[in-house]
Amino acid sequence: MKPVDRIRALIVDDEPLARTAIRNMLRRHPEVEITGECDAGAAAIEAIESSIPDLVFLDIQMPEVDGFAVMEAIGRERMPRVIFVTAYDQYAVRAFEVHALDYLLKPFDRERFDEALHRAKQELQSPAWTERMFALLQESRGGEYLQRVIIRNQGRVFFLTAGEIDWLEAQGNYVNLHGGGKTYLFREALGNLEARLDPRKFRRIHRSAIVNIDSIHELRPCFHGDYDVVLRDGSELRLSHRFRGNFEKDFLGAL
Repeated sequence: MKPVDRIRALIVDDEPLARTAIRNMLRRHPEVEITGECDAGAAAIEAIESSIPDLVFLDIQMPEVDGFAVMEAIGRERMPRVIFVTAYDQYAVRAFEVHALDYLLKPFDRERFDEALHRAKQELQSPAWTERMFALLQESRGGEYLQRVIIRNQGRVFFLTAGEIDWLEAQGNYVNLHGGGKTYLFREALGNLEARLDPRKFRRIHRSAIVNIDSIHELRPCFHGDYDVVLRDGSELRLSHRFRGNFEKDFLGAL
């Protein structure tokens, strides 16, 4: 196994004392370069995208944007390696042990820190790391379907729960998410996003549209087996004949 010559590390924790402790312990490892420190999840997302570190010391419990949300925002392909930092011995710790990942439970000592860093160096050379880490992320979200969408736009980070989305509209390789009278551009293809949404809640109604069935106010027949789908916010969409089967059993059986 080829040794790691240089590691670029980012420290993310909302507690100044925790950041100081990690910084001081890293100074004993000349092969580690600290690229920056962040006290909030939103700032961490920007720092990861701009500095592209190899390793992130990532706090789990942070207000507004927690450690799992940071990972979700960056995405599977671009997320650096992570050592989680937590003051809470809850599901995360047990999950890390199951998936052979590492964490630092506050307060941690130098020996425990060095052990975590050693494992991180090994993981940096392991292609299996990504799948194990995102298995943990999926577990943390409480199921196989998407629970929350994180949208980055002009330096700002927006959060929508799946239930807040009224409908989704294809926009090339992107998706317009409509919810609460607002529209957000999401960087993922509609087909990919459809596979991550709960089919009990979201149905494809057109090749370029998916609707949250809880947002439907009325299905209005028009022509050639198509229907107009009227949402509670007044939006009118088209249920094409091709996707009528998605509604046949639950909604159209009596029509």
